[in-house]
Amino acid sequence: MNRREVLQRTALALGYAVTGPALLGMLQGCKAAPELTYTPEFFTPEQALLVAELAEVLIPKTTTPGAKDAGVPAFIDGMLKEVYPQADKDRFVKGLAAFDEEAKKTYGDRFAECKPEEQIALVKKHHEAALANSTGGGSFGWWRAGSGGEKPFILEMKELALLGFFTSQAGATQVLQYNQAPGPYKGCVPVTEVGKAWAT
Repeated sequence: MNRREVLQRTALALGYAVTGPALLGMLQGCKAAPELTYTPEFFTPEQALLVAELAEVLIPKTTTPGAKDAGVPAFIDGMLKEVYPQADKDRFVKGLAAFDEEAKKTYGDRFAECKPEEQIALVKKHHEAALANSTGGGSFGWWRAGSGGEKPFILEMKELALLGFFTSQAGATQVLQYNQAPGPYKGCVPVTEVGKAWAT
C-alpha cells in the first residue's frame, strides 16, 4: 500500500477528521524499517543499523552484491570490537553519533530511516567535504594541518566498508578479477589438451 492509498482509506474511514500529527504518525508507520542480518557484538542495534545502511549507500547492490550481501556490517562490527584501540573505537562511535544527529536535524529522521535519496545526499556532502580538506597525498597523515591528523568519519567508514567488501568472498570473486593462484592441479591431462609435447 502506498502513501496515497493510506491517506484516502484513512480519510474515508474516519470521516475526513484526521489531524496533521495523527496522520504523520500513521505515515511513519508505513515506512519499511531496515533489519539487521547479523547480531552486533560491538555496536548497539541502533548503531548497527546505521552502519549497515551507510555501508550499503557506499557499496550498493547492483548487478553485483552490495555491502549487506557481502557481510560488510558484521565485518565492521568485528573490526571495531577485536582490532581497533579504545581511542579509535571511541572516535568512530562519536563520528557515527554526529552523522546520525545531522541526519535527524536535516531530514527529521535517523539516517537508517531516511529516504534513499536523502541518505545519498548526506553521504555525498560529507564525502566531498572530507576530500576538499585533504591535500591529496598518501594514505596516512594527508589531512591539512588544522585537522589534527584524524581521518574524517566518512572516510574511515568508507575504508572499513571497502576493506570488508573486497576481502569477502562475494567482493573477491564476483567483483574483483579472480585468478586462482596457483591454478587447479590436473594430474593427468591428454597431450592434445596441452598442445605441445616437450620431450619425445
